[in-house]
Amino acid sequence: MSAIRIMIVDDQDVVRRGLSLFLQAFDDLLLVGEAQNGLEAVRLCGELQPDVVLMDLMMPEMDGIQATRIIRQQHPNIQVIALTSVQDDLSVRQMLDAGAIGYLLKNASIDELANTIISASKAVQPPR
Repeated sequence: MSAIRIMIVDDQDVVRRGLSLFLQAFDDLLLVGEAQNGLEAVRLCGELQPDVVLMDLMMPEMDGIQATRIIRQQHPNIQVIALTSVQDDLSVRQMLDAGAIGYLLKNASIDELANTIISASKAVQPPR
Protein backbone atom coordinates (compact mmCIF):
# COMPACT_ATOMS: atom_id res chain seq x y z
CA MET A 1 0.00 0.00 0.00
CA SER A 2 1.34 3.44 -0.87
CA ALA A 3 1.58 6.23 1.67
CA ILE A 4 -1.41 8.49 2.29
CA ARG A 5 -0.62 11.91 0.82
CA ILE A 6 -1.49 14.72 3.24
CA MET A 7 -1.64 18.49 3.05
CA ILE A 8 -1.80 20.69 6.16
CA VAL A 9 -3.71 23.98 6.02
CA ASP A 10 -3.36 26.32 9.00
CA ASP A 11 -2.42 29.97 9.38
CA GLN A 12 -0.29 29.22 12.46
CA ASP A 13 3.24 28.13 11.65
CA VAL A 14 3.65 26.29 14.96
CA VAL A 15 0.59 24.13 14.21
CA ARG A 16 1.84 23.27 10.72
CA ARG A 17 5.29 22.39 12.07
CA GLY A 18 3.84 20.28 14.88
CA LEU A 19 1.60 18.34 12.53
CA SER A 20 4.48 17.91 10.11
CA LEU A 21 6.65 16.38 12.86
CA PHE A 22 3.79 14.11 13.86
CA LEU A 23 3.39 12.82 10.31
CA GLN A 24 7.08 11.90 10.13
CA ALA A 25 6.50 9.27 12.83
CA PHE A 26 4.31 7.20 10.48
CA ASP A 27 5.67 5.38 7.44
CA ASP A 28 2.26 5.29 5.77
CA LEU A 29 1.59 9.06 6.08
CA LEU A 30 3.39 11.44 3.73
CA LEU A 31 3.26 15.23 3.96
CA VAL A 32 3.07 16.59 0.41
CA GLY A 33 2.30 20.24 1.12
CA GLU A 34 1.37 23.03 3.49
CA ALA A 35 -0.79 26.11 3.07
CA GLN A 36 -1.27 29.20 5.26
CA ASN A 37 -4.85 29.94 4.16
CA GLY A 38 -7.75 28.53 2.21
CA LEU A 39 -6.90 30.35 -1.00
CA GLU A 40 -3.45 28.80 -1.08
CA ALA A 41 -4.97 25.40 -0.17
CA VAL A 42 -7.34 25.47 -3.14
CA ARG A 43 -4.45 26.26 -5.50
CA LEU A 44 -2.15 23.61 -4.02
CA CYS A 45 -4.79 20.88 -4.10
CA GLY A 46 -4.88 21.25 -7.86
CA GLU A 47 -1.11 20.92 -8.08
CA LEU A 48 -0.37 18.34 -5.38
CA GLN A 49 -3.50 16.16 -5.37
CA PRO A 50 -3.27 15.07 -1.72
CA ASP A 51 -5.46 12.22 -0.49
CA VAL A 52 -6.37 14.04 2.74
CA VAL A 53 -6.31 17.70 3.77
CA LEU A 54 -6.10 18.70 7.43
CA MET A 55 -7.96 22.03 7.34
CA ASP A 56 -8.15 24.75 9.98
CA LEU A 57 -11.50 26.56 10.13
CA MET A 58 -10.52 30.17 10.77
CA MET A 59 -7.84 31.67 8.51
CA PRO A 60 -7.22 34.94 6.66
CA GLU A 61 -7.97 35.44 2.95
CA MET A 62 -10.27 32.39 2.74
CA ASP A 63 -11.55 30.38 5.69
CA GLY A 64 -11.58 26.60 5.89
CA ILE A 65 -15.29 26.33 5.21
CA GLN A 66 -15.13 28.11 1.85
CA ALA A 67 -11.88 26.34 0.91
CA THR A 68 -13.38 22.95 1.75
CA ARG A 69 -16.44 23.65 -0.39
CA ILE A 70 -14.27 24.58 -3.40
CA ILE A 71 -11.82 21.70 -2.92
CA ARG A 72 -14.60 19.11 -2.64
CA GLN A 73 -16.32 20.51 -5.76
CA GLN A 74 -13.14 20.62 -7.84
CA HIS A 75 -11.48 17.48 -6.44
CA PRO A 76 -14.11 15.04 -5.13
CA ASN A 77 -11.48 12.40 -4.36
CA ILE A 78 -9.66 14.64 -1.88
CA GLN A 79 -10.99 14.17 1.64
CA VAL A 80 -10.95 17.07 4.12
CA ILE A 81 -10.71 16.75 7.89
CA ALA A 82 -11.52 19.91 9.83
CA LEU A 83 -9.12 20.80 12.64
CA THR A 84 -10.28 23.30 15.20
CA SER A 85 -9.16 24.54 18.59
CA VAL A 86 -12.70 25.19 19.83
CA GLN A 87 -15.80 23.12 19.32
CA ASP A 88 -18.21 25.66 17.85
CA ASP A 89 -21.26 23.69 16.75
CA LEU A 90 -22.24 26.14 14.00
CA SER A 91 -18.77 26.22 12.41
CA VAL A 92 -18.42 22.45 12.63
CA ARG A 93 -21.85 21.98 11.00
CA GLN A 94 -20.92 24.45 8.23
CA MET A 95 -17.64 22.63 7.66
CA LEU A 96 -19.40 19.26 7.39
CA ASP A 97 -22.01 20.78 5.07
CA ALA A 98 -19.16 22.12 2.90
CA GLY A 99 -17.92 18.56 2.42
CA ALA A 100 -15.51 17.79 5.27
CA ILE A 101 -15.59 14.11 6.13
CA GLY A 102 -15.11 14.83 9.84
CA TYR A 103 -13.47 17.05 12.38
CA LEU A 104 -11.02 16.84 15.24
CA LEU A 105 -10.04 19.19 17.99
CA LYS A 106 -6.41 20.28 17.76
CA ASN A 107 -5.74 18.64 21.12
CA ALA A 108 -6.60 15.17 19.72
CA SER A 109 -4.17 12.38 20.51
CA ILE A 110 -1.61 11.25 17.94
CA ASP A 111 -3.39 7.91 17.52
CA GLU A 112 -6.76 9.60 17.10
CA LEU A 113 -5.39 11.88 14.38
CA ALA A 114 -3.63 9.02 12.57
CA ASN A 115 -6.73 6.81 12.69
CA THR A 116 -8.90 9.65 11.39
CA ILE A 117 -6.52 10.30 8.49
CA ILE A 118 -6.40 6.61 7.59
CA SER A 119 -10.19 6.28 7.77
CA ALA A 120 -10.67 9.42 5.67
CA SER A 121 -8.29 8.16 2.99
CA LYS A 122 -10.39 5.00 2.59
CA ALA A 123 -13.73 6.81 2.45
CA VAL A 124 -15.66 7.46 -0.68
CA GLN A 125 -17.69 10.60 -0.17
CA PRO A 126 -19.71 12.24 -2.92
CA PRO A 127 -19.06 15.96 -3.56
CA ARG A 128 -21.64 18.39 -2.22
